[in-house]
Amino acid sequence: METKQPIAYTPEGAVSVSYTTLVSAPESLGDSIERAFGSGPECLGIIIVRDLPPSYAAYRQRLLTLAYKFAKLDENVREQYTDASSNYSFGWSHGKEIMNGKPDVLKGSYYANPLIDNPPVSPQHRKEWPEYYAQNIWPKPDEKGVEGFEEAFKDLGRFVSDVGCTLAEACQPFALSRFSDVSMSLPKLISTSQTTKARLLHYFPPSQENSLPAEDGPMDSWCGFHLDHSLLTGLCSAMYLSEGESDLSEPTVVQSASISSGLYIRTRGGELTKVSIPEDNLAFQTGEALEIATGGKLRATPHCVRVGTEVADSGTISREAFALFMQPDTDKLLSPSVTFGQFSRGVFDEHYDKNSD
Repeated sequence: METKQPIAYTPEGAVSVSYTTLVSAPESLGDSIERAFGSGPECLGIIIVRDLPPSYAAYRQRLLTLAYKFAKLDENVREQYTDASSNYSFGWSHGKEIMNGKPDVLKGSYYANPLIDNPPVSPQHRKEWPEYYAQNIWPKPDEKGVEGFEEAFKDLGRFVSDVGCTLAEACQPFALSRFSDVSMSLPKLISTSQTTKARLLHYFPPSQENSLPAEDGPMDSWCGFHLDHSLLTGLCSAMYLSEGESDLSEPTVVQSASISSGLYIRTRGGELTKVSIPEDNLAFQTGEALEIATGGKLRATPHCVRVGTEVADSGTISREAFALFMQPDTDKLLSPSVTFGQFSRGVFDEHYDKNSD
């Protein structure tokens, strides 16, 4: 008889599962998956994975510190690592994404596929889908201040991907009826995909040129309310860094300057909930592709990032974060009539200005 694991929660009400159980008995976590990702009014759409191998903490610390250091490079240096031909979906991107109806200058992003540097697809396919199949762009190995960037990005990305594939095993029973090909599965869609994308984020400290929204401004002040279009999105706990005395100084890890800053999720019932990710844990959210693939049994997670107004008094503190978007190849069916490529095209058109240079 199959043993079901009891549902565990964080103090804020997010479902929490042990990595050990996830690896050894994913089939026992059905109740936890449904309570985290399902359609009930209390479901948050996020799950916390605890008891991770100790290597994770070192990977996270190393890469998030490098996110800060890359953002401190001269703007002309950073711009060498941009790629307009991929719709700024590879390499560095700042001020290109449209959020809340205007260019987003509050954060900068570094995008790459941590699993495959140059996807082996046809030139025609690459041209049709540059957002997914372009070649990775990495800082030069001797770029002063960010040495080891590529290795650190890949180490953390691969770790999160491995955990995510295991979580997909636990989600598979909710998608069985949606795949006409019985050999297809959520773990296979993710593990064989060439479109995996990681986003390393640097939220700039507030300044006169980069001021915070007004206190009575929108809740989603650093990152607008949105749904990811992935199957699953892996999230590391954010790291807050205080600037050193010079651009080459090592930053200091600090607590957030505001208790209201952080990740906010809107429950299926419409309630707004702040969710903290312990720094030695990983979180996974559901994306729109998973909602389609499971016929709505598992639903996408509306979320945003808020910065509290108290941060305005701490203008040297930045926020570093890392997200891994696990998604299928563009020609894979999410439903009998919709491929992932067809679905995601509209998402890109919504968030990027095709006329921007």
